[in-house]
Amino acid sequence: MKTVPTELAAHLSGEATTTCHCWKVTLRDGSVLGFTEHDEPLHFGGVAYLAASGFQASESDSETGLAASSGEVAGGFSSEAVSEADLASGRYDGARVELYLVNWSAPEAQHMLLKVREIGEVTRSGGAFKAELRSFAHRLSQPQGRIYGRRCDAALGDARCGATLAGFQASGTVLGVDGQGRITVGGLGGFAEGFFQQGKLRFDSGANAGVSFDLDDHASQNAVTTLTFWLPMETAPQPGDGFTVTAGCDKSFATCKAKFGNHLNFRGFPHMPGADFAYSYVTSRTQHDGGALFS
Repeated sequence: MKTVPTELAAHLSGEATTTCHCWKVTLRDGSVLGFTEHDEPLHFGGVAYLAASGFQASESDSETGLAASSGEVAGGFSSEAVSEADLASGRYDGARVELYLVNWSAPEAQHMLLKVREIGEVTRSGGAFKAELRSFAHRLSQPQGRIYGRRCDAALGDARCGATLAGFQASGTVLGVDGQGRITVGGLGGFAEGFFQQGKLRFDSGANAGVSFDLDDHASQNAVTTLTFWLPMETAPQPGDGFTVTAGCDKSFATCKAKFGNHLNFRGFPHMPGADFAYSYVTSRTQHDGGALFS
């Protein structure tokens, strides 16, 4: 049960109220942003809450117990507060959102925390956006731990993988852009076709500097190297933009051994019998002596 501050409670019990909502958004990088639906900026708790920010409550529901509740904020893009580029780049993904009820005539003394949520799915249409606000209970429904599977479940180069990425990364330069999903590049001529397929590319300069993208394909033909992204980019790179690209791994045991020489650290179960074995049956032509399936 929430306790309403004494001064705010007295204000709410009056004949006329001057209240509004404020959102305090803490991004994953630690940055703190404030937004309000009021028509003037507000300040309390050391945070400035911007007006005309594009934030406005849309939908909300509440659940009892550990059931996950959700809500939405919606609005239009503002170049000074909520930009389409920030949403597209994932800057707000997983951000912590605190919703306050505030008396805008005395915000420092009269404000109350209503809910704490985190931003989930963000959708955009034209000049507007909607951001899902999830309760922290939704984390209880997320898959945890590992599963048995033939493919590795580690990320290339992380502590569980243990592979050293020296020799599996290269720097290059964008030479041309084919739409927003494919680029021609220089600097990768010494690598075999497909070496960077399913890898990652991080831009070191240009409008996408610091942003990483997943690669779908790496092709070389007639001395021209092209890289294709899994998804089109919101902001197309420009010729001359520099990047660093990391080799791709398809998570198979064969690739781990032949390409990276890291099979002793393989985090999958390559010899696990598949569905074809599980649904097979005994015949006179097969051998069932309890021996190993793989030697």
